[in-house]
Amino acid sequence: MADTILLDPVTWDLVLDLNGNIARATEPYSLAQDAASAIRTFLGEVYFDTQVGVPYLQEILGKNPPIALLKAQMESAAMTVDGVARAQCFLSALTNRSIAGQVQVTSRKTGQVSVATFTVVNPQGVG
Repeated sequence: MADTILLDPVTWDLVLDLNGNIARATEPYSLAQDAASAIRTFLGEVYFDTQVGVPYLQEILGKNPPIALLKAQMESAAMTVDGVARAQCFLSALTNRSIAGQVQVTSRKTGQVSVATFTVVNPQGVG
């Protein structure tokens, strides 16, 4: 798996390194961050492939699905990241309009486990 742009875990915005350049995340954290990004992706949101993402608006936010189904959909999204051998989600907050938790991924290459947090917020503000 290649490096990825490091994102601030709270704001999900770019981080600069000490030289003022865009910071990079390396394995194993890059796998967890990419998995969290996949989990944060709404179905239909990706312009070039509207089939990827989690069906938050269609089946989750405001719908009260079983927790096991929600976690399975999130783990399935995390497994789309190249290099992830295993993914496990833990939820820390769940409301009609937002979901928060963490994803733990295992690297296919090294077997190392890495963790990243995520928050998904309904952009429409309804539900």
